[in-house]
Amino acid sequence: MLHIVACIKQVPDTKIIKMNPKTNTMDRSSAPAILNPYDAHAVEEAVRLKARYGGKVSVVTMGPPPAVKAIRKCIEIGADEGYLITDRAFAGADTLATSYSLTKALEKIGTLHPIDLIICGKMTIDGDTGQVGPGIARRLDIPPLTSVNKVVELEQEAGIAIVHRKLEDGYEVIQTSLPCLLSVEKEINEIPYSTLPNMLRAARYQPVVWSVDDLGDVDRTLLGLKGSPTIVAKVWPPEKPKGGEMLQGTSEEQVQRLFSILMERKTLFRDVGMRKGGGPQ
Repeated sequence: MLHIVACIKQVPDTKIIKMNPKTNTMDRSSAPAILNPYDAHAVEEAVRLKARYGGKVSVVTMGPPPAVKAIRKCIEIGADEGYLITDRAFAGADTLATSYSLTKALEKIGTLHPIDLIICGKMTIDGDTGQVGPGIARRLDIPPLTSVNKVVELEQEAGIAIVHRKLEDGYEVIQTSLPCLLSVEKEINEIPYSTLPNMLRAARYQPVVWSVDDLGDVDRTLLGLKGSPTIVAKVWPPEKPKGGEMLQGTSEEQVQRLFSILMERKTLFRDVGMRKGGGPQ
């Protein structure tokens, strides 16, 4: 039976989150926690593949106990079961430590039911690195395929997958062996409204929860802050766009002011072009 596992993460809603001006870090308490949008598309694609080929869909995440909420959202989308690894030893993990922790969880899940395909979102909206998926594939020694925007075929008996990878000017068709790991783009699918049965099941669902001790042979020096060589020196929000100028006065005065502004900008652009080696525009 085909077994697909989606790796997910609960993240703060970056449309709402604020920055702490004293520490220059994200104030995660200022925004609600949501299922990472890219991961939602990964789960939806796993559910669609299950509908095509049969089997089951599992999800796994690392995080604090409230991350159960993200797993329930995946159940609502159509996943069959969820695993949460939570322990203070995981705290402060960068992408390297996170990929190690999730790899150990996937290895344990694989002992319960062998895994044919792992699907991740392209990246998380609170990190934007896109490193965890390939990091997991490297540790599991399976092929990683990034920027996937279509799964053409899965042939479990033949042990192959055919996918499209997004390029700047088109796509490329790739055939790879199973098991493999896919990092998917948002455009791979559209997430429909959840069905009432799935919503009811999600509301009652209790995932499997594992601590570090439950994962078996784990090198604790590779977990959390200890296993994270990345140091974030500073984080800052992008500058807010400056507001435009309100033109005052009569219609003629407003036209004159607008003309002056346009002439100033034309002069500025001309000067910049000449400094770069170009002639007057």
